[in-house]
Amino acid sequence: MDLDISGARVFFELPVDLPILGKLQISETIVVSWLVLILITGLCIWLTHDLKEENISKRQAVAELLVETANNFVIGNMGEKFRYMIPFVAALFATSVVSNLISLIGLRSPTADLSTEAAWAVVVFIMITSQKIKTNGVGGYLKDFTTPIPVMTPFNILSEIATPISMACRHFGNILSGVVINGLVYAALALASSALLGLIPGVVGDVLSKIPILDVGVPAILSVYFDWFSGIMQAFIFCMLTTLYIANAAGET
Repeated sequence: MDLDISGARVFFELPVDLPILGKLQISETIVVSWLVLILITGLCIWLTHDLKEENISKRQAVAELLVETANNFVIGNMGEKFRYMIPFVAALFATSVVSNLISLIGLRSPTADLSTEAAWAVVVFIMITSQKIKTNGVGGYLKDFTTPIPVMTPFNILSEIATPISMACRHFGNILSGVVINGLVYAALALASSALLGLIPGVVGDVLSKIPILDVGVPAILSVYFDWFSGIMQAFIFCMLTTLYIANAAGET
């Protein structure tokens, strides 16, 4: 969407579809998502290269710290029996963080596309459901929909479906709101810069009014919250909900 505010132009880019092999299309979200995966894979290879038992490097120390943090997070929230979930949760967190922060280098964040969070939420929902069936059996899983009384069945089904929807929309809404707010701030500052500098008489005013001087500095301050803090926090919340929902499905919480 192209937003024009009195000469100040801001672009909220929608996914760009690139036609490949006839009807097969690859969107901008998919391209950037693959770039995110390549970055994470490259970082993992670099961090785990040439590991030692003694006299470890700073790189290895960072790798061990990340692994220990992931271990403590998953085991602390889910219990020792869910140790096998550590790689999944760590990968989910890393993908979310890098996807959120990649907008800092001018690329469109994949998490600004609802389809990305929806896909993650569906995967998590399948894991939650499989854990419930594993714990209670198919009969026990279906019976839960009739508690505390059978008339509550439609509401229990709706509540079950709402889990992945709420997870996806929460993450998507926070990331997209940051993109929109930053865009509006850029537009407002460009407009204010043009109006203020346009008050200078003569050619100098005409030239300076076309330079969005006020766009320097203030957006960077907002980026600390919307890109860094909010991006990392939303990744943490998504992973926290994932661990709690799965642990609860197994009756661990």
